[in-house]
Amino acid sequence: MKRDYYDVLGVERSSSSAEIKKAFRNLARKYHPDVNKEDAEAEAKFKEAAEAYEVLSDADTRAAYDHYGFDGLKGRPMIDFDQFGFSDLFNVFFGGGGGRDVRLGAARRRRRLGCDDRQRPGAAWR
Repeated sequence: MKRDYYDVLGVERSSSSAEIKKAFRNLARKYHPDVNKEDAEAEAKFKEAAEAYEVLSDADTRAAYDHYGFDGLKGRPMIDFDQFGFSDLFNVFFGGGGGRDVRLGAARRRRRLGCDDRQRPGAAWR
């Protein structure tokens, strides 16, 4: 069973987006592959933190999670963190010149789903 995303990042539910970002960056550095070479547990923690940050860093997704929990995330386009290596995941959140560009910003997600910039992603399906 998945842990609460706020617990994963070690932040309060009332935390600002800046506090959430700072907490994720600290965990990403702590569990980075250069620090934890071939440590499967560190990789799992890094992926868990990346998933939590993806949800909590987007205002619409965070609101759905806060209101409905994990059920509020069903049907939302999200990154499948199990298919990427450490460097790919690190590039998702910190950028980088190499590797695949798998970032899915909120505006880009809305365009891909056929919503204009004023609609939430789920609004296109109603």
